[in-house]
Amino acid sequence: MAPQRGAWSAVWHWLVSDGGPGPLDGPRDERIDWLRAIPFIGLHAACLGVFLVGFSWAALGACLAFYVLRMFFVTGFYHRYFSHRSFRTSRAFQFAMAALGCTAGQRGPLWWAGHHRHHHGHADEHEDVHSPERHGLLWAHTGWFLTRGNYPTRWRYVRDWARYPELRWLNRLDWLPLVLFAAGTWALGAWLAGAAPGLGTNGPQMLVWGFFVSTVLLYHGTYTINSLAHRFGRRRFATRDSSRNNFWLSLVTLGEGWHNNHHHYPATARQGFYWWELDPTWYALIALSWTGLIRDLRPVPSAVLEHRRIDAGSQ
Repeated sequence: MAPQRGAWSAVWHWLVSDGGPGPLDGPRDERIDWLRAIPFIGLHAACLGVFLVGFSWAALGACLAFYVLRMFFVTGFYHRYFSHRSFRTSRAFQFAMAALGCTAGQRGPLWWAGHHRHHHGHADEHEDVHSPERHGLLWAHTGWFLTRGNYPTRWRYVRDWARYPELRWLNRLDWLPLVLFAAGTWALGAWLAGAAPGLGTNGPQMLVWGFFVSTVLLYHGTYTINSLAHRFGRRRFATRDSSRNNFWLSLVTLGEGWHNNHHHYPATARQGFYWWELDPTWYALIALSWTGLIRDLRPVPSAVLEHRRIDAGSQ
């Protein structure tokens, strides 16, 4: 029986996100954890299923819709709420936001917030684990989060959230909402095959396009902020890092591309500081505030707009 218990313990350790503190600062193990990288690699490989399941406009529409929806869960909930507390909500909706964020497959809300807060504290310093200036573009884009040293949650940075047992539980089982979402895409396709056969879709096709392809696009769309937004674009504010504003990345990430704005004043729920800076996440948060589900969205103080501003001619 001992070997069986050992095998089950290994499987459980693989399924459950690290609940221990792990090393918070100092040298970190930068070796790729290939066992834990299997799901990430598998999701990419599963996209080749498009050649088996074929194409339909319904599947493509679902792919794009689920990309936009889950991008908002990351930008509005994981980033602007859990990382920066830029608005307020109830405890129940807080948990709902955390669960919806997990459907993006970018680990748990406390893991995400802890690493992001660490990033702001050490932006483009050696300790910044996804700085393209320090570690290279590819590492900043995909390598860093696959390492053994960056797998643990940085509990030191999320003590405010760690007092909620439901968030700790969800952070450990962050894969569960993702699996349920995948099952939901299959079920949607199977239902549409019978209810609307003219759409030409089915369960396997919707799973591949609505889950696998959509999730991989979502991964790399989000990762551009760690990598490309520190290399390409313009700087409005003299921050101590290399963050830049990039309109094209804002299209891909629902407003996160105004990265120099964000590093200049992270506390606001708005990253497009001016009306012409497209920020769909901000618009969606305003709409949510009208329902009463969220409240007290932090605006951009007028004084912030002129502080540390760079002369346009000097860029």
